[in-house]
Amino acid sequence: MAKAIMIQGTMSNAGKSLVAAGLCRIFKQDGLRAAPFKAQNMALNSFITREGLEMGRAQVTQAEAAGIEPSVLMNPILLKPTNDTSSQVIVCGEVMENMSAQEYYKHKKELVSKVKESYDQLAAMYDIIVLEGAGSPAEINLKENDIVNMFMAKLAKAPVLLVGDIDRGGVFASIVGTMQLFEPEERELVKGILINKFRGDLSILKPGLDQLTEMIQKPVAGVIPYMHLDIDDEDSLSERFYKKDTAGLVDLAVIRLPRISNFTDFNALESIPSASVRYVDTAASFGEPDLILLPGTKNTMADLLWMRQNGLEALVLKHAAKGKPVFGICGGYQMLGRTLKDPYGVEHGGEMAGLGLLPSTTVFGRDKVRTRVSGTFETVQGIFAQLSGVSFEGYEIHMGTSLLEEGAVLSSIAETGEFPKADGLNQGNIYGSYVHGIFDSEKVAKTIVSALLRAKGLDDGQVAGIDMAAYKEQQYDLLADGIRQSIDMDLLYQIVEEGVNYGK
Repeated sequence: MAKAIMIQGTMSNAGKSLVAAGLCRIFKQDGLRAAPFKAQNMALNSFITREGLEMGRAQVTQAEAAGIEPSVLMNPILLKPTNDTSSQVIVCGEVMENMSAQEYYKHKKELVSKVKESYDQLAAMYDIIVLEGAGSPAEINLKENDIVNMFMAKLAKAPVLLVGDIDRGGVFASIVGTMQLFEPEERELVKGILINKFRGDLSILKPGLDQLTEMIQKPVAGVIPYMHLDIDDEDSLSERFYKKDTAGLVDLAVIRLPRISNFTDFNALESIPSASVRYVDTAASFGEPDLILLPGTKNTMADLLWMRQNGLEALVLKHAAKGKPVFGICGGYQMLGRTLKDPYGVEHGGEMAGLGLLPSTTVFGRDKVRTRVSGTFETVQGIFAQLSGVSFEGYEIHMGTSLLEEGAVLSSIAETGEFPKADGLNQGNIYGSYVHGIFDSEKVAKTIVSALLRAKGLDDGQVAGIDMAAYKEQQYDLLADGIRQSIDMDLLYQIVEEGVNYGK
């Protein structure tokens, strides 16, 4: 069986996912076959594997950093919140059902067996597994039902590195408090501390580190600096949402829906210097964008109702009435149609009018579409006409089927298995597609930004595109370099080699 190391954090967004990704890259660079693992992930950013199974995006990022193909073995349970009190439960890549927290915990025994089976299969295939925890491992009201933090560390006999975020302040209190809330056997599993997102003079921090070590009797394995990297984020805590950058020549506004999913769809557009991508969640912040992007969502109807109530729908319609472009992805594409119907109560229930900008009706059924696709833009109308004939790759994750009215113009055809199918729609300057990742092609992203520049009378000759695959590799190497230079590598490998004796 593989060796193991587990990354836990004192709170959400302490940096667990990126530290785990960095370690995956370091182990790969050092000649080890490494793989990530997270027993349970709660996130709306998900991915479809080559087998057509759904998993959390964070473990996909970590697998890419390790240089391996993503597998649902790396994330056996994915929870996708549908509202404030329930989530869609995905087990081993397939939808189980929507459950409340209490309903979910009733299935714990069944889920634990799936987690153990997945971990054991993964551990038999690799040299080292980098496990990631979730949120805080010291939530005393939740520990009884924990299957992702200390429960998993014990199950995998994995030594734990505890990560604290110093950028937010209170890092010493959060680390000491977390350690005090652990049971004695849990404290024994913690083999080192990582201080993350540090800015400043390390010599000023050192006295505090010495006192921390004395208080908790655990070594500080490293102080990781605040690194300005462009790596896929795990969840709605993404710093991308709060960027106010308006330096680009064209302004792209993503509507930040309450249940936004797969916002990594827009990373390729963000990477182009001529374009500024910002997230908008109020009418006051809407501004005068050159392109509106409607993202995916876990609940299309509820999020459209939210837009209707806060004034953003009216602004989107006003923008479209001026002939300015709107591009919807997945749930955003569904919103652009005339009608949304949910006869089985899959999302919101009932029927409601869509934005009415595309000639389609979406009917939500019980089955979920999960597939990888490749395809080609057909004859595209409007400002993005030069997309015609351009190829793309991506994946679909959605409930519902969009029925097109007679005469509707297909914007894209996707090859899925044995036959092609309509995967998008275009009318004038309104565009919609079910394909996540459709902008990742360098040519697609460059074509869109160039068209927006020309529409403003600006020179589009200097639009610099980006090879997203090569760019990601560069970012993973930078992440690994930053972590390698900041932590005690000898101590890290000692911790991995010694493991833990829990349960023996």
